Amino acid sequence: MSRGFAWKLIVILATLLIFVYGIFGIPGGVSRSELLSALEKRISLGLDLKGGTHLILQVHVNDAVNVDTDNAIEILKSGMRSSKINYTEISKPDPATHPEQIVIKGVPPESSSDLRSLVQDKLPDYESNSGANNSWTVTMKPTILADTKERAVQQAKQTIENRINELGVSEPIVEEHGLGQYQILVQLPGVDDPARVKNVMQSTALLEIKQELGGPYSSQESALQEHSGVLPADAMLLPGHAAPGSDEGQQWYLVSRASAVRGKDLRDAQPSRDQNGQPSVSFTLSNEGGQRFYSFTSQHVSDSLAVVLDNRVQEVASIREPIRDRGEISGGRMSEEQAKDLALILRSGALPAGISYLEERTVGPSLGSDSIRAGVRAAVVGMVAVLIFMLIYYRWAGVNADVALLLNLIILLGFLGYTGATLTLPGIAGVILTVGMGVDSNVLIFERIREELRNGKTPPSAVEQGFRHALTTIIDTHVTTIVSAIILFLFGTGPVKGFAVTLSFGLFANLFTAVFVSRVIFDWVLSRKRVGEALSI
Repeated sequence: MSRGFAWKLIVILATLLIFVYGIFGIPGGVSRSELLSALEKRISLGLDLKGGTHLILQVHVNDAVNVDTDNAIEILKSGMRSSKINYTEISKPDPATHPEQIVIKGVPPESSSDLRSLVQDKLPDYESNSGANNSWTVTMKPTILADTKERAVQQAKQTIENRINELGVSEPIVEEHGLGQYQILVQLPGVDDPARVKNVMQSTALLEIKQELGGPYSSQESALQEHSGVLPADAMLLPGHAAPGSDEGQQWYLVSRASAVRGKDLRDAQPSRDQNGQPSVSFTLSNEGGQRFYSFTSQHVSDSLAVVLDNRVQEVASIREPIRDRGEISGGRMSEEQAKDLALILRSGALPAGISYLEERTVGPSLGSDSIRAGVRAAVVGMVAVLIFMLIYYRWAGVNADVALLLNLIILLGFLGYTGATLTLPGIAGVILTVGMGVDSNVLIFERIREELRNGKTPPSAVEQGFRHALTTIIDTHVTTIVSAIILFLFGTGPVKGFAVTLSFGLFANLFTAVFVSRVIFDWVLSRKRVGEALSI
């Protein structure tokens, strides 16, 4: 055996061992059940094989635009006050369909230049235009509007992905849904409590800590009566939970509009228990948020603060001493699971816009098991039929082809195990197609060798010429198919991407097995034959 042949054999055996490890890892034993258990841990199954939930979410991007224009209105009010620009009304005439538009009425003509300068200086993302009856329209620039909407989708996608990952869902798919505008596709394999996951995904969980200015009130009317029918300009009424021991289901609190702390100031949130042993959520603020909170609580010792979650007062507490960077959310009779979910949502950040569910499909585990059985049965039957055909048609050379095909399959499954790529039913179809491409490569090589033998070439020369002449055709067919698979991966959805991944890597593996491994086997067979002995092909 030559030194070159020995190195080729070592490469083949090392490749085999590496990818077998990718399939099984280090199993607990060699029994069938233990090997299957190791296989399930290494290769992730998709929604169509494992069962689970398929969702299409609509992101209400106008919510994000409304937040931006609401802030712009406050900036305009403050600026016009400072610049002594009079006006009668400032509002958004159609926040549902055109949230990017702000209308200012009753601006004196002599203040037009000052208003235009104010918009240019304070709101560079907006443009202003004068209208009839001393009115002005301040509109978000089209490029900024499109960017705000797209950013809302990306932030929603990232937030939803963070929440799902923290729930422990294995191999979820969260991506933009290319078939609709501002939509997100979510696939959750193996989820046994889809209602909880949907609730966690959809919750906005906007946390704010505000100063409590009055309350609790039994109703909005009683709060207005106490303030002579008019609330302070810097205050707002929010609903909240009833005080401990109260029989009332809901009460109202007067709180400041300005927030001492917002959700973006959070560094961490974890489930815990309050002083009464009830489930609660402890949160830690960032350095900047902690400094702001310390300044706020230092100025309001003996006052009360309100912990507001999604515009609802969750808890009211008295400030006994300055607080720097820690707080707790309790009350509301939270269960342990609700505390865990709330902590998770706060850690992952608030959604930038509301979402709704356009489509929901559930694939049961039994249907997934049926798909696995059908897919595996098709793959096994097809593989066995091909192996038998190669043995019958190409005799002992068919053994060569069968070994290469089996190694190709091992490499492909090992790749799935190493990369954590999700195997779907279309992915199994990609595996079967890879086997077909492998057979095609061997047929090209073997038929070329037969042709060379018929032309009177010796077996070593026929093998050499067969591989050399077939190589160009094999590379051409594989490259064109790989390019097609890459296009499918770039523009396809989850199952189509699974097909593209298995097909692409299977073709790369096939180039190795059909060209390199098959040639090594032929060289080994020829080295054991006497000069002039025929080749079984």
